[in-house]
Amino acid sequence: MAARSILHGIHLWPRTLRARLFVILLAGLTIAHAMSFAALFSERYIAARSVMFNTLETDVATSIAILDRLPATERAAWLGRLERGSYRFVLGRGLPGSRVLNEADAEVADKVRAAIGAKYPIEVESIPGGVRRLQVHLRLIDGEPLTIDITPRGVMPVADWLPYVLVAQLSLLVLCSWFAVRQATRPLADLAKAADTLDPNSRAPRLSETGPREVAYAATAFNAMRDRIAQYLEERVQILAAISHDLQTPITRMKLRAEMAEASIERDKLITDLDEVERLVKEGVAYARSAHGKDEKASRIDLASFIESLAYDYQDTGKAVTVAELGDGAIVTRPHALRRILTNLIDNALKFGGSAEIEVQRRPEGTVTIKVLDRGPGIPEDQLEAVLQPFFRLEQSRSRDTGGTGLGLAIAQQLATVIGGSLTLRNRDGGGLAAELSLESSTVSMKQWNSLAL
Repeated sequence: MAARSILHGIHLWPRTLRARLFVILLAGLTIAHAMSFAALFSERYIAARSVMFNTLETDVATSIAILDRLPATERAAWLGRLERGSYRFVLGRGLPGSRVLNEADAEVADKVRAAIGAKYPIEVESIPGGVRRLQVHLRLIDGEPLTIDITPRGVMPVADWLPYVLVAQLSLLVLCSWFAVRQATRPLADLAKAADTLDPNSRAPRLSETGPREVAYAATAFNAMRDRIAQYLEERVQILAAISHDLQTPITRMKLRAEMAEASIERDKLITDLDEVERLVKEGVAYARSAHGKDEKASRIDLASFIESLAYDYQDTGKAVTVAELGDGAIVTRPHALRRILTNLIDNALKFGGSAEIEVQRRPEGTVTIKVLDRGPGIPEDQLEAVLQPFFRLEQSRSRDTGGTGLGLAIAQQLATVIGGSLTLRNRDGGGLAAELSLESSTVSMKQWNSLAL
């Protein structure tokens, strides 16, 4: 626990599951590989060391026996033949040195002493200098001094290609660890992405139910959950539609009876209340059905003509709706859903601002932006997202002229999601509200469309 707290404190522990699994797996494989390499190297070191000392004992004993039997005049000629890579023979006393030996030099001296035997008393000295060097002094049978000059080398030299092999092995470990972690976490990432973008009414492909048993089971359970949610939403729409249908008849009868009654203030209030109930029922059903806007087929429309026609409809009824900026071109979308979105935004602007202004812009990346602007009181910054939720009203009254039902913007926001766009609200400089509908780049200009048609 303490180590884990330290890692979190210094931010060394990765935050993603993929990175954590990768670090754990790579660290485990690297440590296991290092332990295997250390064990193999140690075993080779011990074996090579044993072979080296055995060879040293045999060669030294044989060489001294040869020199001892040769005439003194012929010994110098044999020195070159008896020389080896780590030691050579010198006729004479040799160089002065220190008789204080370290552990490694003492071991070499013991091996030489064991090889020569008690027949030749020896003295071993360490020769000072930058290179490790020993000299063994003894006398042959005829009394001539002989020196064995030993320069111990590494027991097991490392091949030049070994570092490249180690780098290749480490690279292979990294690649295999990455691949294993990717295979293990990719289904989880797909599941998280599907859950984050869950839309039971969309025609997005279902999660693949193949792969390991656990992954296939999780995908099957998620697809089944998605189907159940879609079924529940459909049942909600059917229930609201049935309620609306069943309420229409008694509401109509009540309105007829109220209209047939004698004119009075109470009768007018009753008719107003009945109109409010009827409107609430219709808008509730409209919100429920807005989630199923994808039942409408997409078609190509001329966006400029579409916006102008919508503005003219409002102008014919005396409403202050103008088009300030209008880009040309065509767009592939669901026109009835788009009309309902813009109608709700324009109605909201007229209710609170008295007028509405429409702007259409095409951005360089191909996105189409439709703005509905007003000069009303605007919305507090901390409630710009809340007003897009159903039944949320800044004005808590139930008057149609002030509070409304709280469903207009919610329906617009839900339909915007259905047609693949996004709706955002922001306050304008100088007062007022800007409702911005952004549609993805499924657009084509009129000239391009005509050229494709030809």
